[in-house]
Amino acid sequence: MAGIYIHIPFCKQACHYCDFHFSTSLKRKGELLHCLVKEIELRKEELNKSAIETIYFGGGTPSLLTIKELNLLIDTVYKNFKVVANPEITLEANPDDLSNDQIHKLAKTRINRLSIGIQSFFDEDLTMMNRAHSAKEAKISLSEATRHFDNITIDLIYGIPNLTNQRWKENLQIAFDFGVNHISSYALTVEPKTALATFIQQGTYPNVSEETALEHFKILVSNTEKKGFVQYEISNFGKPDYFSKHNTSYWQGKLYLGIGPSAHSFNGEQRSWNISNNIKYIRAIQQNELPSTNEILSDIDKFNEYIMTGLRTIWGISLDSVEENFGLEFKNHLLKNSEKFVNENLLFVSNENEKRKILGTTSKGKFLVDGIASDLFMI
Repeated sequence: MAGIYIHIPFCKQACHYCDFHFSTSLKRKGELLHCLVKEIELRKEELNKSAIETIYFGGGTPSLLTIKELNLLIDTVYKNFKVVANPEITLEANPDDLSNDQIHKLAKTRINRLSIGIQSFFDEDLTMMNRAHSAKEAKISLSEATRHFDNITIDLIYGIPNLTNQRWKENLQIAFDFGVNHISSYALTVEPKTALATFIQQGTYPNVSEETALEHFKILVSNTEKKGFVQYEISNFGKPDYFSKHNTSYWQGKLYLGIGPSAHSFNGEQRSWNISNNIKYIRAIQQNELPSTNEILSDIDKFNEYIMTGLRTIWGISLDSVEENFGLEFKNHLLKNSEKFVNENLLFVSNENEKRKILGTTSKGKFLVDGIASDLFMI
């Protein structure tokens, strides 16, 4: 099984914290759309005839596409790949694009999962982030979307300066009240060359606080658990049967094809990524060239990626799989270097069904998982 990710590199305006590849100019949208179609056709042999079980429209802002444009891309995937009977097809969407009419039209397409970029239900936070929608639009769009889609996830950001614990709890409660079955929630981070980084450097906006983010993270974990959500990945919380199949495939090392500028792909042995430039991407595809860079992964690369992704999920790291796929040296390295974290109650080793020994992250260690993982890497 495999997945296809389609990157739509356009936004109405730039969020202050975002460092993803996008353009606020839509004048080349038509050209780029045709190139997305062509890239799908050019790469139809790359997934070793694996069946496609997920299609994910990310960005940027995929909800800027018309229904006709979305259907064209989905139909192109179906024409060039074998697709399973009931694939998960996700559209990332901003509330201001989800009018009642648009939601009704989307519900008639093959798209069966919406990922709505709420970020916050409070205008103060949205203004700070330079989001294009208001809190009122967020609630109106979500109210209508939940009438037509059962499988909805929303994004929420925590660790925002001036975001009190109480207002963060209210954000979560509003999400619960709408009955969403999945929440993706991330700490606000300061990425280089973003507007947020500039504001902080200039002293016009307070820096983010790790202590505040940790408090919000604990509230997030506690409150979602009380509502029946499972934290199946550090930043992802889903009710049973509502985990993201597409994102889970990344964490479990399945094959995926990335279409569009800046999109990444993985075929089991190597990674590739397209150029992060719309004009250069268009020119290359128009000449039947793939504007991508390839990297063949070594055993050390694969091991380190497995450590990073495995520790972030509820499935953890299978010690038997490490020995089977990488050898005893890698397993012994992992056990030796994880000892101090086990002793500090940040990691645990357990037997699952008395057959599969797992190295996993404790509740205490979840907020520190990226740093822990880097200490376990093979260099």
